[in-house]
Amino acid sequence: MTSAPRTTTPLEDDVQVLIVGGGPAGLTTALELARRGVRGLLIERRDFSTHFPRAHLLNVRTMETFADVGVADAIYAESPPEDRWHRVAWYTSLAGPTPLHGKRIGYLPAWGGGPDGPRYAVASPRRFANLPQRRVDRILWERADREWPEGIRARTELVGLVLDGDGAVATVRDLAAERTYRIRARFVVAADGGRTCPELLGIEVSGPRALADVLSVFFSADLSAYADPEALLTHFIQPEGGGPVGALLALGPGRWGAESPQWSLGMRLSPDAPISRNPDTLAQRVREVLGVPDLDVEVHAASHWQYEGVVADRFRVGPVFLVGDAAHRHPPTGGLGLNTAVGDAANLGWKLAAVLSGQAAEGLLDTYEPERRQVALRNVEHSLRNAGRHAPIGAAMGLRKGMTPEEGWAEVAIWASDTPEGERRRAATERAVAHNAEDYSQLNIEAGFCYETGALVPDDTPPPAGHDSPTKFTPCARPGHHVPHVWLSAADGSKISTSDLVAPEGLTLFVSADDAPAWEQAARAASSVAGCPIPVVVIGGTALADSGETWAQVCGVGASGGVLVRPDRHVAWRTVEAPVDRATALAEVVIRVMNDAPPPPESDAGLGGIAEAGEALRTGRAREARLFTVLDA
Repeated sequence: MTSAPRTTTPLEDDVQVLIVGGGPAGLTTALELARRGVRGLLIERRDFSTHFPRAHLLNVRTMETFADVGVADAIYAESPPEDRWHRVAWYTSLAGPTPLHGKRIGYLPAWGGGPDGPRYAVASPRRFANLPQRRVDRILWERADREWPEGIRARTELVGLVLDGDGAVATVRDLAAERTYRIRARFVVAADGGRTCPELLGIEVSGPRALADVLSVFFSADLSAYADPEALLTHFIQPEGGGPVGALLALGPGRWGAESPQWSLGMRLSPDAPISRNPDTLAQRVREVLGVPDLDVEVHAASHWQYEGVVADRFRVGPVFLVGDAAHRHPPTGGLGLNTAVGDAANLGWKLAAVLSGQAAEGLLDTYEPERRQVALRNVEHSLRNAGRHAPIGAAMGLRKGMTPEEGWAEVAIWASDTPEGERRRAATERAVAHNAEDYSQLNIEAGFCYETGALVPDDTPPPAGHDSPTKFTPCARPGHHVPHVWLSAADGSKISTSDLVAPEGLTLFVSADDAPAWEQAARAASSVAGCPIPVVVIGGTALADSGETWAQVCGVGASGGVLVRPDRHVAWRTVEAPVDRATALAEVVIRVMNDAPPPPESDAGLGGIAEAGEALRTGRAREARLFTVLDA
């Protein structure tokens, strides 16, 4: 770790928290701190304008966090209408010279739509959203700029970092003014995508890299006569690539489906394929993949990138915490990168605020790495496996690497034919398409993740049946799991979710109305001893009626039991029935949750799964990745 000489570089700021990086992870962390009264600084080397759409899927847990920090309504307002995007399709192309071109191979419901709607409604009061990251970043930045006036600094990059007993001293460069200065911070959040902070801290990443080359083109075109009117995402399986060759994403804004004015096309590249930066060449490549030779294409930007699945070996070094892409990087399949980053921010934000306010000891911060790193390992592995689910579709159609285009189209003709072999191939293709539900209906990956160790008190109960399934979600109040979402009826007849009753600070205690007075008295006494707020939510009676006693059934507690929930909505403790001495038991639990460091994880077993998934996906030797912009968006 290095910095500019202290004798020549002025110290200009002294803050509680310095956030390095202004993407979704950094901006969400700033907003999580701001809503709890913590002020700090966020620096970003860019100017908060993004040329490329990048991530776009925002799952229900992310939208819960975005509702907390005040940006959910703005995002939903720009997201597509519910009937225009919850579908993914596979085609040979959009059009072309033969009946085999423009042929639909299969489709699936996706992202909580269609038949998945009822399952997703069980998990959360929020619904899935879809908005390109270039718009999400702007919404987050505008909100953060209001919440931290003069605390969001663009065109400022980190160039050095020194850790000491009081926190850290960052040396930063104001790129606009061309001057260097220092910032002292008690804590630093590294949200820079892994560009600077991990190297300064000596943190390595583990996992497969350079698995596949992809060229993505962001463009405008009128595809209303060609594109699937209901699909947000269309994959292309073609002989020219021996199977998957690209994916077309509708970007809006304003109009969606086939009427979308803007699109992104990601195209797989062979390691020796030339990469052009010329807009005309890129536009021609778009026409070729789509099968529309006379399409009017306006290229805005292009990027060359690679599939990788890596996780940092450490998420914390002293006062510095890694979040988002600085801690883990995923293939885009499953849309888990941005969503995992927001989960990092939700987890770390309340813990930093609790320590800075004196509600918790610094031992609480030791729970960040064991909780979030295990989630990252799982999500990276799942993303890699998702990336490998498209090749079997081409294989089922009869396509394989090394075929000439003529040979490949002959195999597609057999797949489409009214013959026994054609029927067999179509049935196999349908099964291969259906297997992609583990990507597009992955509710348990998105909403069912849990913490086995960390800021919680385990109750030695097993996880729900099917907890390893990517798709099967079962709500429960087992410690470490997300608090169950149950609709309650308020006195005025309105509906409110138990998820929305979790307080932003302290630990929220959910109890039944029948036993509420004793629990409320115990919470006051325990709060005084532990030095931590313990707001009590009383379920039942007239204030918050629970029809059918659903809450107790889902949580697995009796009439005198209780569920203690952290600000990030994960259960910290559950007691089926009330302890003999409620106040003492509750105080002991709160002190343990808010102060004690967890034991280290037993192993890095997740890295083995990542390596296996990466090897299955590997397509051969790939080139060095680089990002370039062709034209400003």
